[in-house]
Order: sequence, then C-alpha cells, then structure tokens
Amino acid sequence: MKSLISIVLLSLSLLAVSTQYKNGEVLYFEKGCNGCHGLKAEGMSGYPGLANRAKGFLTYKLERFRSGVSENQQQDMMIPFAQPLSDSDIDLLTTYLHEYYDPETESYDSSYQTWGDGGS
Repeated sequence: MKSLISIVLLSLSLLAVSTQYKNGEVLYFEKGCNGCHGLKAEGMSGYPGLANRAKGFLTYKLERFRSGVSENQQQDMMIPFAQPLSDSDIDLLTTYLHEYYDPETESYDSSYQTWGDGGS
C-alpha cells in the first residue's frame, strides 16, 4: 500500500513539474523574453543565454530587477520587464529556463557501436 501511495505521489509531482515547465514556456513567450534572449533562450546580440542556468541565480536576478536594481546600464532594460512579475511568474520562468531542453536537437545515440567490420 505504501509503495502505491509513493508511486501516485511521485507521478503527481512529475506532472506538476511538467505543468510548471509548460506554463513557464508560455510565460517566456508572452512576456517577450524571446525577443532578446532567443527562441531557445540561447542569448542573442550581447544578451545572455538563459537556458540551463541555475534556478537560484535566475530567481535572484529577476527579483533584483523587479525591485529596480541592476548592475549596469544594459541590465537597466530588464527592470520594466521584471517589475510586473509575481513570485509565481518568476518561479515558472526560472523553472522553464533552468530545465530547458530542445526536443528538436539530436541527442546522442548510445546504440552506436565502434566495433565491427566498418561496413566493408
């Protein structure tokens, strides 16, 4: 019985994380983040890449921008974007960015074998 409850709880937590990721992705595009940081959060034209960055770091930066604090003139432009964000918005965005994956990118094929006759 305990293992069934554990499985159900694990499934629900995975679903919640998946939902957070998707909602963060929607928010990323709704807020226009892709305009400077790229469609794949890879960064563009001097704007930093955000994909797969540490969630704590991203949260820290967005909260500072939301409070009107930046470290340089280029970062000042983030303040108007971050000020309307709620704590929930920041959590969704940082979850998406931290866990970012590109389903269109080829992944390593671990089934490739280096032995054999080379096809000759």
